Amino acid sequence: MTECSGRMEHLAWLILAMLWMVQAIDSCPDVCKCSRKSGPEKSDVNCHKRGLRAFPSKLPSDAWIVKLGENGITNLKANTLRSIPKIESVNLERNAIKSIHPQAFSGAKQLMLLNLYGNHISILPPRGFQDLLNLRFLMLGQNQIGILKPEIFAGMRNLSELDLTLNALTVLPPNAFKPLIALKVLDLSLNRIQKISPKAFSGLRQLLFLNLDNNSLKTIPSGAFKPLQSLEMLVLDNNLLSTLTLTALDGLSNLQELYLRNNELELLPSDVFINLPKLSQLALSGNRLKTVDGNMFTHMPVLKKLYLHDNPWQCDCNISPLVRWMGDTKATLSPRHSPKCVTPQELRNKSLSSLQIDKLLCHT
Repeated sequence: MTECSGRMEHLAWLILAMLWMVQAIDSCPDVCKCSRKSGPEKSDVNCHKRGLRAFPSKLPSDAWIVKLGENGITNLKANTLRSIPKIESVNLERNAIKSIHPQAFSGAKQLMLLNLYGNHISILPPRGFQDLLNLRFLMLGQNQIGILKPEIFAGMRNLSELDLTLNALTVLPPNAFKPLIALKVLDLSLNRIQKISPKAFSGLRQLLFLNLDNNSLKTIPSGAFKPLQSLEMLVLDNNLLSTLTLTALDGLSNLQELYLRNNELELLPSDVFINLPKLSQLALSGNRLKTVDGNMFTHMPVLKKLYLHDNPWQCDCNISPLVRWMGDTKATLSPRHSPKCVTPQELRNKSLSSLQIDKLLCHT
């Protein structure tokens, strides 16, 4: 009798489970495909490129991944994610989203990834992400965001990566990212940033990678990078920098890679890199450098790779310390024979590494 009742109980549970599964699958939008890949309590909802004009109102209550990329969704209303409390990943890339209600993401406390890349967002709602306590990845690239304020990122204490590439940013104001105390990666490339506040990066003590490639920076304010005590890689390629002050790189004691390619650098103070004891890779190619004090590199004990090509090197006696250092260093000059003289005419196109120091003339 006990065995029989046990079988009946097992059968009852099986029927209940089947009914629950049918009910959950029934709530899948007709144009989408719902499947269970990670056990009986999580649904993967695929609505990619299905012609949707609004965020689906009925989704499986156990949805944990929702793919809605390449649709025509134009706005996110209040409580968009309220009916799917277990949601961990939402992909809304390449829609037509213009507006986000301040409570659009209310209740989504398990969300870890939010992809809004390639929409028409120009304004982010203040405190609009504050319920996303576990969000790790936020993709906001290729939108039209022009203004950042600290309250936008309020509550996002676990965010690890923030992508703001290809937007319309012109200024980084004070405390712009201050709530993001766990941020590791910040990508601000391909904007129009002309000005960085000295306190723009306050609070980013865990940041490892900062990308400012392809902006319009002419100067770096003194101490702007000082809060970035953990930073390992800084990309400043393709800006309008003509020089770096002695204090521009203050605080970057953990920096390992610095990229300054394709700027307008003409002069570098001899001690500009002296407080970067861990710098192992430095890229200065594609600038307007005619000479640098070669002795600056002797104070960089772990330098392994240096890029100096595509500069208009003036090969006179002032370049002797650099040529001497190039001959003695174990660092890789990449590519080794590419740094070439532009002046004087008799040495034009001659590689710096082949110069004879005692034959370099001094010009008055």
